[in-house]
Amino acid sequence: MDKKNIKKVVLAYSGGLDTSIIIPWLKENYNNCEVVAVAANVGQADELDGLEEKAIKTGASKIYILDLTDEYVEDYIIPTMQAGALYEEYYLGTSHARPLIAKALVEIAKKEKADAICHGCTGKGNDQVRFELGIKHFAPDMPVIAPWREWSIKSREEEIEYAEAHNIPLKINKETNYSKDKNLWHLSHEGLDLEDTGNEPQYEKKGFLEMGVSPIDAPDAPTYVELEFVKGKPVALDGKKMKAKDIVLALNKLGGANGIGLVDIVENRLVGMKCRGVYETPGGTILYAAHSYLESLTLDKLTMHEKQKLSITFGELVYNGQWFSPLREALSAFVTKTQECVTGKVRLKLYKGNVIKAGAWSDYSLYSEEIATFGESDYDQTDSKGFITLYGLPTKVQAIVKAKVNK
Repeated sequence: MDKKNIKKVVLAYSGGLDTSIIIPWLKENYNNCEVVAVAANVGQADELDGLEEKAIKTGASKIYILDLTDEYVEDYIIPTMQAGALYEEYYLGTSHARPLIAKALVEIAKKEKADAICHGCTGKGNDQVRFELGIKHFAPDMPVIAPWREWSIKSREEEIEYAEAHNIPLKINKETNYSKDKNLWHLSHEGLDLEDTGNEPQYEKKGFLEMGVSPIDAPDAPTYVELEFVKGKPVALDGKKMKAKDIVLALNKLGGANGIGLVDIVENRLVGMKCRGVYETPGGTILYAAHSYLESLTLDKLTMHEKQKLSITFGELVYNGQWFSPLREALSAFVTKTQECVTGKVRLKLYKGNVIKAGAWSDYSLYSEEIATFGESDYDQTDSKGFITLYGLPTKVQAIVKAKVNK
């Protein structure tokens, strides 16, 4: 990539620390190129406030603020939830937002006839891979600028110093400098005291949690919620029909108020290192629990067990930035088939960080009280004798053979 050929750059812009200083840095280092900022609204709420003014003041020629919230929920969150996919307890909040943003960046880059796309991901993180694999999928020959792989800045503290020297306003300082990612599904916290795995997260400290409260501060009385699903997709909350995005937002409030969805993990990053993070996923935790509960009624044993195994692969693909891979698409086709009878209603009890099962109903339920009861039924218990004889035949033969050999 010859810098002299870079006249216009599309920048993935959040208004956070990294992307705030990238605009002047690009102009300083790429021949005063035109910078078009693209902010993808995936539910980060107040983080979008004042974004347009800030981008223009710091040197962008224009900014696109794209509302991708419905697409994010319908095409990325729900399919991942239906798969039951996690990555080491992590609900993949950052992971499945990035391919959608990459797709939007390419669309704007083509519209603007840009010469390159720029992102603010560090060379240590997973997001650089997720963004760039998405860009390669939609624009294989598009140059990518990643300042963290070029500039002399070595830390977030130096970034703050750069911002102060260039009169760039920030909402953080050196004492509140957690690395965060927020959308309608989750909020992540990394850095500062969390880099020492011996430090307990400051859940009770004012301002640390943003989507809810610590279980200690949650109400002493439980909250009940009822979720209705059709073919594995949430369609109603507490009897009220709602689109999936609104269900997630409502569950965030209910879950957050009850201290639901806090995860503190040391995860294995794609780039090889371990990293400690604290995640808030209140609504997502409830939704996963409800969906899994309903599947326990409606999926047969073989399908459920195979699906559970494949969910690990699905989660790894999402985490590793391979959303647009043929394997992820094939797994999604499998998951869609498994959801044909995942229709019904689930009731859960939320209490001080816990999601407790409180009832499930489905016309497709494979559970038969008449068969499973400990009371009187038409089940013929003598059938089990022949079953055990045949099921145990390999074990019996093996034992007989070993006994003969060892005489």
